[in-house]
Amino acid sequence: MKIKQLKLKNYRNYDLLDLEFDSSTNIFYGDNAQGKTNILESIYLCGTTKSHRGTKDRDLIKFGKEESHIEAVVEKNEVPFKIDIHLKKDSPKGIAINKMPIRKASELFGVINIVFFSPEDLNIIKNGPSERRRFIDLELAQLDKVYLSDLSNYNRIVNQRNKLLKDAYNRQELLETLDVWDIQLCHYGNKIIDRRNLFIYQLNQIVEKVHEHLTGKKEKLYISYEPSNGKMNLEQAIKRNRERDIRMKSTSVGPHRDDICFMTDEIDIRKFGSQGQQRTAALSLKLSEIELVKQVTKDMPILLLDDVLSELDQHRQNYLLDSICDVQTLITCTGVDDFVNKRFSINKIFHVEKGNVTKEN
Repeated sequence: MKIKQLKLKNYRNYDLLDLEFDSSTNIFYGDNAQGKTNILESIYLCGTTKSHRGTKDRDLIKFGKEESHIEAVVEKNEVPFKIDIHLKKDSPKGIAINKMPIRKASELFGVINIVFFSPEDLNIIKNGPSERRRFIDLELAQLDKVYLSDLSNYNRIVNQRNKLLKDAYNRQELLETLDVWDIQLCHYGNKIIDRRNLFIYQLNQIVEKVHEHLTGKKEKLYISYEPSNGKMNLEQAIKRNRERDIRMKSTSVGPHRDDICFMTDEIDIRKFGSQGQQRTAALSLKLSEIELVKQVTKDMPILLLDDVLSELDQHRQNYLLDSICDVQTLITCTGVDDFVNKRFSINKIFHVEKGNVTKEN
């Protein structure tokens, strides 16, 4: 899987941009706030329909313009795909694959698989559970379209159930329909939990060896899924918490409240791990994500490294770079320093300054 070409029009700080990528290593360097991350963000958008920063579509359009256009040419199993995305300020985005418009954004998932790694990801262990759920949902959405459909249905049902709970404050008779929503919530919720558990199981088969190598065999990392319903099944938990949900006007248990636990030597490093342990575990997680995509899709993902090398010490830099030698990689950094020059057979170097990109080799 490779990205061959990217064209941007009125995207972020770019008027017009036309780039061709090497199939191996591509480096974008320049000072901060020049537009390096915007390039990676637009590629991520072509794989997931969303910004990795959670930015609204209208805010991706260049200031003063009404719409933006992204065009990417990718190659999967030697078959070319052209992805077109139109962003408009006052209407939903339009997406086409090989010039054929798609009705649902979810149809784009799985055309290309992207692993995005930024300094913020190094904090995924210590930050709140919503970020860990977002990690697992975004990866599974790329790997499994059934999961994406189930998640979409589940989120819709939770929103409708919550609306019912709020409306029932003034209309008690609405609570008579709560059973209908609870049956659907449990149906989709159980499917999501089962798929997440399988994902965690597959991840554990990879992450243990990766983490042992990163720590010189001093630590073993184990990931587990923490359902908000505890040891009860989801049906029991929903029923038990009904009165509380009615009182709080919100759904208190389900996959939208679940978490992932990271253990080393029986220590929960979310709470008791040092910053070094948390960052090393996060690196292990992202490297394992790359390998899992390879195993599931039988293809290589596209790796986007956004200024992450500067956040790692030399040992972790070496391990990361050794692990991605067979993956097409786009790297942003502030300078092409001696370390990068020595470690990489750099195929393409681009200098980014004030929304202008210049190829240097």
